[in-house]
Amino acid sequence: MKVSNLFRKYRLLIFILFFSPALMAGKAGVVDVKVNCSGSCTFNVTLKHADAGWDHYANEWIVVAPDGTILGSRVLYHPHVHEQPFTRSLSGVSIPADIKQVTIRAKDSVHGYGGIEKLVDLPR
Repeated sequence: MKVSNLFRKYRLLIFILFFSPALMAGKAGVVDVKVNCSGSCTFNVTLKHADAGWDHYANEWIVVAPDGTILGSRVLYHPHVHEQPFTRSLSGVSIPADIKQVTIRAKDSVHGYGGIEKLVDLPR
């Protein structure tokens, strides 16, 4: 079968997949981070993502040490379609005293990690 015939036969499916809102939402990004450390640390992280519903939404953010160790994570259990950007907190994050900076990474349910990250100086 010729490529042009295949395209004609499957053009609706191709259109639906290519222009699906779940695919168009892009990657989740970190907009802002506020951190307070006294003993353990509390992170207030603001994310932005074009949540498209349950098929594609920002579903987690993590606190990452310079060596790549995940020090904490906040799972997001539902889409925030009408609440953008949005802020969620994570308390009780233990960070070794020798770590002066961490990276905050956001994840979405389709693309995983890969959006805008923030490098954060820890107040000690």
